[in-house]
Amino acid sequence: MKSEKNTVTIDGIDKKILRYLMDDARKPILEIARKIGISGAAIHQRLRKLEQSGLLAGSKFVINPRVLGYSTMAFVGIYLDKAMRNPEAVKVLKDIPEVLECHYTTGNWSILIKLLCKDNEHLMNVLNHKIQSIDGVSRTETFISLNQQIDRQIGI
Repeated sequence: MKSEKNTVTIDGIDKKILRYLMDDARKPILEIARKIGISGAAIHQRLRKLEQSGLLAGSKFVINPRVLGYSTMAFVGIYLDKAMRNPEAVKVLKDIPEVLECHYTTGNWSILIKLLCKDNEHLMNVLNHKIQSIDGVSRTETFISLNQQIDRQIGI
């Protein structure tokens, strides 16, 4: 199943199974089996192999943040005074619940984070009191998302 470059090779049946589950992870396995024309046991076996290969990283429910009052998405470029401060800065960022993603980047910023806040005032509070107070953060650059226009996984 794995090739020379540590990637996984999947066949047409695997792709069909994955497409169904990516569309609706709660779709019954037997329903998928009927549509594809193989047994439910065969699907379970294929899914187990795909999990073991590392291709499947689990399943999860997706929460609609707007229902909980979160409407401001922002991306923040963080400038560190020294690159070696990265591990300690990331450790602090992990404890800030509004931080959804954190990336070590090339370019001007040392770190790029994705934040979700209730509104602009909440965002300002997080920036001023939680992020800019981290040791080693020299400054930040913030971009507020007006609308997420694409949200998808890699195509199968």
